Amino acid sequence: MATINVRQLDDDVVDRLKRRASSNNRSLEGEVRHVLECAAYDDMAAKRVRFLEASDRLREKTRGCKQTPAEVLIREDRDHGHSDSF
Repeated sequence: MATINVRQLDDDVVDRLKRRASSNNRSLEGEVRHVLECAAYDDMAAKRVRFLEASDRLREKTRGCKQTPAEVLIREDRDHGHSDSF
């Protein structure tokens, strides 16, 4: 694997990357690696990676919670007089 050194990076950029890394439960190095990997692929691939990561985090947060099927929620909503049209 290759190593890249980035010099004279603005302190604000580093602070933003640190906050982003923290919110994604990654180290600064891991976050920068992730950003570069996403940038190296096309936009759709990057969006897919972000979506899958977000869905994994959501799945972990809701593990063990009772889930109500969507069709039950839709039926309840319709039974209370709400319609599909917006």
